[in-house]
Amino acid sequence: MDTSESSTEEQQASTAKAPASPRRGWRRWAMDTRPLRRPAYRRLWSSTIVTAVGSQLTAVAVPKQIYDMTGSSAWVGAASLAGLLPLVVFALWGGAVADSMDRRKLLLITNSGIAVTSVLFWLQAVTGLDSVAALMVLLAVQQAFWGLNAPARNASIARLVPADELPAASALGSTVMQTGQVVGPLLAGVLIPVIGLAELYLIDALALCVTVWAVVRLPALPPLAGAQGTTKRRAGVREIAEGFRYIALHKVLLLSFLADVIAMVFGMPRALFPQLSSQTYASYGEGLALGLLFAAIPIGAVAGGLFSGTFSRARRHGWMVIGAVVVWGAAITGFGLSGSLWLAVVFLALAGVADMVSMVFRGAILLSAASDEMRGRMQGVFTVVVAGGPRLADVLHGTAGSAFGARTATVGGGLLVVVLMLGLAAAVPALRRYRV
Repeated sequence: MDTSESSTEEQQASTAKAPASPRRGWRRWAMDTRPLRRPAYRRLWSSTIVTAVGSQLTAVAVPKQIYDMTGSSAWVGAASLAGLLPLVVFALWGGAVADSMDRRKLLLITNSGIAVTSVLFWLQAVTGLDSVAALMVLLAVQQAFWGLNAPARNASIARLVPADELPAASALGSTVMQTGQVVGPLLAGVLIPVIGLAELYLIDALALCVTVWAVVRLPALPPLAGAQGTTKRRAGVREIAEGFRYIALHKVLLLSFLADVIAMVFGMPRALFPQLSSQTYASYGEGLALGLLFAAIPIGAVAGGLFSGTFSRARRHGWMVIGAVVVWGAAITGFGLSGSLWLAVVFLALAGVADMVSMVFRGAILLSAASDEMRGRMQGVFTVVVAGGPRLADVLHGTAGSAFGARTATVGGGLLVVVLMLGLAAAVPALRRYRV
């Protein structure tokens, strides 16, 4: 029986409200798993568990292979930039495409494309091609497919779970992705000496097959009738521009994007971690310090996700975003002032918890405040902001760290986040008034 034809009943069941049961004792603090009762969402989420780790294997393998071939960190940086432009362009276009066609079909096409790209990564490594240009082209193609995939994947969630479970669904997805950022690199470091670098690409390709199978079993997700009562839409420049006009007209959406820009651009000091580990925390061992600094924020985010029952039922989503960004800025400030490595790790972990809260409620706002005909484009812009913000932060903090010192740049950035976020919340009330 064809899944796309037989899925209507399943889709209706997945969006029907399950009776709420009171959560007492420790369960009130634990992660809210209600969305996993929805078969379609459970399949999508389960596939993410596998690919979250697999994608990080490739994320480690590509720069490692480039550095092994060139001995130059500059080439590693150039490769990262080579993937940024396709990601930005195709994420914006992919959002429009996700609003104009069956999102399940788009997910099938793009996940298959990412899987084929991973196989090509494996082939170039196992055959000893040793071409930086080939790696950069493959990375650009992979990021283009990812840019097309992410808006459709994220926009689909609102069709798979009811509105009151969107924060919980966002927490579940974000926790898995953050866990992958911790486990994936550690696993890659263990596997490279044992099985070799090429096999990491192959593992990622096999993991993506799990994702493709999960998508095959999703219900059909065709466009719903929009304000004009039609489901036939194009996916061109005009439609992309309509997405930006939609953001401008809906202040709460615009403010949710600005909140992330403020937090990431001014308050993400990861470019300064090498300098801090070699200077401020050198007495602890440079390697240990660097590893702990990079791992602390994802570990904090995972912890926040595991205890997301404490906040996933909040109704004042705007205030949750504002509070999370302010706490992020304060934690980054505390990190910059820390002379002890262990205290610095605690502050970064706290920042990770705040980042998780911000991700959960910004994601919920995007899915609940935007109409279905615009959700793909909103998620396309969201993908660009999430991908571009930290890269801009690397440039800004790297420059400021060289000019004023790493700790001064970190403290200044954290304080700037607090001031800008509070100023934005005071000046434009739409975000703080938003609730569900």
